[in-house]
Amino acid sequence: MKILVTGGAGFIGSHVADRYIADGYQVIVIDNLVTGRMENLNPRAHFSQMDILDEGIEEIFARERPEVVNHHAAQIDVRKSVQDPLFDAQTNVLGTLNLLEKSVKYGVRQFVFASSGGAIYGDQPEGAPAASEEDSLRPISPYGVAKAAAELYLHYYQVVHRMNFVSLRYGNVYGPRQDPFGEAGVVAIFAEKLLSGGQPLINGDGLQTRDYVYVEDVAEANVLALNSKTSGPFNIGTGIEKNVNELFGNLLRISGKSVREVHGPPKPGEQRRSVLNCAKAQAHLGWTPKVSFENGLRKTVEYFEEIHRRERGGHRPLRTQRAAR
Repeated sequence: MKILVTGGAGFIGSHVADRYIADGYQVIVIDNLVTGRMENLNPRAHFSQMDILDEGIEEIFARERPEVVNHHAAQIDVRKSVQDPLFDAQTNVLGTLNLLEKSVKYGVRQFVFASSGGAIYGDQPEGAPAASEEDSLRPISPYGVAKAAAELYLHYYQVVHRMNFVSLRYGNVYGPRQDPFGEAGVVAIFAEKLLSGGQPLINGDGLQTRDYVYVEDVAEANVLALNSKTSGPFNIGTGIEKNVNELFGNLLRISGKSVREVHGPPKPGEQRRSVLNCAKAQAHLGWTPKVSFENGLRKTVEYFEEIHRRERGGHRPLRTQRAAR
């Protein structure tokens, strides 16, 4: 099977491409390398540097004839989406539409979409059960609105063009290759700060919660999605919420660093609570998370420790390698 992975040089997309290749699939990667890294790219993937809005996308589809499109290329910064909703929509709505149109034209049988289980549901009330796929979508950011709009378009293309789709609504994905210098990705940001002797800053009281899911488990969900007989959205998380203070304490212990807990002002409009019910993914995809929060954090810290060892050995600094997903 031939699979086109957009954003396949980025954090999550590169792990997905690696799993597909390890499982014997042919993989074509397109990435504009604005936030993706060549270091993340699997050498066995056929790579084209391209934006998902470029006209050259059609040539890729015509030449490669993928059976599946796995769409991870995106504008992923929620705060940037608030500052510039038009830019966010151009990438996350119009870019997705461009891929869907080409998928119909060139006979793609399935479209796997990287959605957001955090932003798409909006803030979950204190004490409410974990969000399920049956819950109303109440996004409070243009990023979340764009993900919801893309899912509605996917439903339209399924009904009208008979193209199956799976939308994977991710929790807060973390792990190796995540950009520690961006605005998002608190695990990577804190790990890098601790290992470089910096001071992590917790926004607000640190009691805001997220459903943290390890990137290898996310890649597994993308593999299982290929054989799904059920179209539609699937939450991909753990069903366990952790607040930022807990996260900081765990990273402090795992890294062996001695740094005090420092709080800054809260970020305006930041979502307070997010946790996902993943029973549907278990029932229909056969997916459950396998990596515990403790082990996932340990693997992530070990990755950044290795990066720092390489730096001390005279290799290119991590900051110059920057550009995830």
